[in-house]
Amino acid sequence: MPQFLKNTPNLFVADVSRSLAFYVDVLGFTRGLSVPDEPPFVFASAVSGTVEIFFNDTAAALKDHPGYAGRTAATFGNSMFIEVDAVDELHDRITGRAKIVMPLVTQWYGMREFAIEDPDGFLITFAQRV
Repeated sequence: MPQFLKNTPNLFVADVSRSLAFYVDVLGFTRGLSVPDEPPFVFASAVSGTVEIFFNDTAAALKDHPGYAGRTAATFGNSMFIEVDAVDELHDRITGRAKIVMPLVTQWYGMREFAIEDPDGFLITFAQRV
């Protein structure tokens, strides 16, 4: 049985730079990873201790999740990014039991991942470092 290792809030936002600045300047987080390295960002993270938050540009995220087309940052909602130790095994175990909205793929940033939609429409990405 795969072990769940880490859960990261994954926020779909209208402006990644603005969100990152808020968490850094107002809340005191530290800037983590960003894609690209300089603005305009399509992804960034903010870190404080063991807490990490992802910010994804809504338009960019819709390219990976075309089933969510027509949504804005306000209606896309939040998602979870859960790291596991056996993503292929988890994928095989839940295929046919959950709505898979992003197929299993090894991403250029070193994660093997897939995404499902839960019964309430929340997006959950499961990932394993490769």
